Amino acid sequence: MHMTITLLRFFLGVWFLPALAHADENLLRAISQPGVIILMRHAQTDPGFGDPPGFQMDDCKTQRNLSQQGIAQARRLGRWLEQHQLHPQRVRSSQWCRCIDTAHAAFGHRIKVTPWSALNSFFQGQGDRLAQLSEARETASGISSGFEVWVTHQVVISALTDKNLAMGEFVVIKAQSNGLIEVLARGQVN
Repeated sequence: MHMTITLLRFFLGVWFLPALAHADENLLRAISQPGVIILMRHAQTDPGFGDPPGFQMDDCKTQRNLSQQGIAQARRLGRWLEQHQLHPQRVRSSQWCRCIDTAHAAFGHRIKVTPWSALNSFFQGQGDRLAQLSEARETASGISSGFEVWVTHQVVISALTDKNLAMGEFVVIKAQSNGLIEVLARGQVN
C-alpha cells in the first residue's frame, strides 16, 4: 500500500508539477512586463448573487462579503506575489467591501489600497457602465512602468476583457495603443 501511494505521488508530480511551474512562468513573465495590470475578481464570498436588498455602499453589513475561504484565498495571492518579489506600484479597488477586503487581505498594510469608483460594479443597473469603462481604459493606457493590481467585479472584468473569471481569479492585462485591452495571462493562486 505504501509503495502504491509513493508511486502515485511520483507520477502525479511528474505530470502536474511541470504544468504548475509552466503556469507560474507564464504569469511571472506577463507580470514582469512594464505597464501591466493584475485585474482580479474579488475573492470567494459568502453564498449569494449580487447584493442583498437594502445594499448600502458605506455599510458592509448590507453587502455580500468575503467568506473565511475568500480571506485565505486573497492572503495566498499576496504571499505568492511576495514570494516572487513582485510589488505593485499601486493597488486600486472597487468601493464594495468584498473588493476592498480582498485587497487588504492580500497586501495588508504593505501598500495603500485606493478605492476607485471606476472599478465599482454596474450589475443590476448600478453605476455608469460607459463612464467607468472609459475611465478604466484611459487609466490603463497611462500605466507605462511596473504593475498595478485592480480588484473588481465579474461584470467589469468581462466588459474590459471578454473573460469570465471565478472569484479570486485574475488576468494580467495591458492596454494597447489602439485603446483595446490585451490579456497576457490568466491565473489563480491556490
